[in-house]
Amino acid sequence: MQAVSDFYKTLQPRLREFRLSFYLLNRNRLQRISLVVILLLVLVAVFAPLIAPYPEDASTGTHPEDKLLPPSPAHWFGTDELGRDLFSRVIFGTRISLATALIAVGLAMLIGVPLGAIAGGVGGGTDEAIMRTTDVFLSFPPLLLSIAIAAFLGPSLRNAMIAIAISWWPWYTRIIRSMAVSIRERQFVRAARAIGTPRRRIIFGHILPNTMAPVIVQASMDIGGVILTIAALSFLGLGAQPPTPEWGLLISSSRTYFLEAWWYSTFPGIAIFVTVLVFNLLGDGVREVLDPRTRKF
Repeated sequence: MQAVSDFYKTLQPRLREFRLSFYLLNRNRLQRISLVVILLLVLVAVFAPLIAPYPEDASTGTHPEDKLLPPSPAHWFGTDELGRDLFSRVIFGTRISLATALIAVGLAMLIGVPLGAIAGGVGGGTDEAIMRTTDVFLSFPPLLLSIAIAAFLGPSLRNAMIAIAISWWPWYTRIIRSMAVSIRERQFVRAARAIGTPRRRIIFGHILPNTMAPVIVQASMDIGGVILTIAALSFLGLGAQPPTPEWGLLISSSRTYFLEAWWYSTFPGIAIFVTVLVFNLLGDGVREVLDPRTRKF
């Protein structure tokens, strides 16, 4: 019982902080709406096979006799040039876009966060080498660098995710490094160093956990941008390949039929717009919650 009581006491501050963060995030109407929309998008992605009226149209199903039908009760978003239900393909595209964005951001963090912690925690020549390499990557616009890497690796959704991760990791390195440089001079880090704590444990056990708040903010804001970048790569033919129902690829396929089938490009475009918008709103809310300088009580 004493162990349970002690655990609860240590958990109480975290619970209070979580309740405060949720209150701050939930009190803004736009952010509240964005949370609801994101939850709906996640549910749509998870249950896409159950929601889509024609799940086979997301892969190999074709119906040439129904090609380019306008929106109707049978096909809410109309059909494409092969007669496939566009609503079903947009639904499955939600799963692809969210999954690829999360994986790409996760890979970028996996590369950038440890490098930033090492650069800021070790300093000296190691710091200089890592940060100069980071500056080289930052000298190129992320989209342009992603296009170049994806073109070199070859057109596929996996290579597009790798290209985006390689283009975006320097931002996380710079954020973590700037925080680590400040934290390594604090008293608790000096005390750990004085008692002989190994440098690796100091970096990953003391410095890194105290630098994650800005990384979470950056990641929440990057998801929308990564979704847009994946759509751009697929639009250019460097990302998802047919018959994958990725939003950018749907818009690319609709270019030929833009004048006669307005719905073909409109609904995937709306899906991209709404998803990017709500994730950007969520990122602003997370920044307001986690950054004490922007909290408004």
